Amino acid sequence: MKLNNLALNHLAKTVVLGLAVLLASSAFASNKGTLQAHETLVVNGQQLATGEYQLRWDGAGSNVEVSFMQGRKEVAKASAKVVALDRASDYDAAIVDHSSGKAIVTEVRFAGKKYALALGATEKAEMSEGANK
Repeated sequence: MKLNNLALNHLAKTVVLGLAVLLASSAFASNKGTLQAHETLVVNGQQLATGEYQLRWDGAGSNVEVSFMQGRKEVAKASAKVVALDRASDYDAAIVDHSSGKAIVTEVRFAGKKYALALGATEKAEMSEGANK
């Protein structure tokens, strides 16, 4: 009976460890996406020429740092907030603000994902805006 309990205990620990590794690898894999720029875009003051960019982000909770990569070269970096969407985006897309005369990226959405990256919208920015009111 003790041997059976030990075997069951070992099996349970193995399953839990396996699930933890699977979830960690899934979370890591989801922290990247693709953006196709069809016009010159501005991200955190940096101009991005037309072309394809790989986005990678890292951070704790909803506040992240996003890197815009072309190949292995980081061409821009920005703070962002991961925001939930009501439904998954149909395609990869950038929400662009043209009001200043420049194409400033304010949000990036990813095909099939129910979240987006709101660039420049971190809790620190929100707290400083609240202090200025």
